Amino acid sequence: MKAYELTCLISSELSEEEAKNFQEKIVSLIQEEGGVLVEGKLPFKKKLAYPVKKQSQAYLAVINFQLLPEKLADLEKKIKAENQVLRYLVLVRPPVRETKITRVFKRPEIEKPKKEKKVELKEIEKKLEEILNEPQ
Repeated sequence: MKAYELTCLISSELSEEEAKNFQEKIVSLIQEEGGVLVEGKLPFKKKLAYPVKKQSQAYLAVINFQLLPEKLADLEKKIKAENQVLRYLVLVRPPVRETKITRVFKRPEIEKPKKEKKVELKEIEKKLEEILNEPQ
């Protein structure tokens, strides 16, 4: 079975309760084809960017389900036959990957150069005198 996501626009002529019932009807169509409901979000009213079938608002319903790929065409025919569906889109969902636990490597610590002590001018002069006074 493959994972699918059905997104459909339901006519705004329906009430909110009727839209919920219509979504349940679509879920029953999926189950008739042997599909398994994974997740279904409640339909909510949405203003459309442009009119679809002369309607500027519609209920947006999103249903995640699993179904055999051979049965998808039959399901789409049934959804097209419904008059209350303004538009729909069926997407193939990518499989969920399990995250692998990887080892965490520690970065080697960078050794900071040690600060040398500041040499005072008097010490430098003493050393210079010693060097100059030494016999060659």
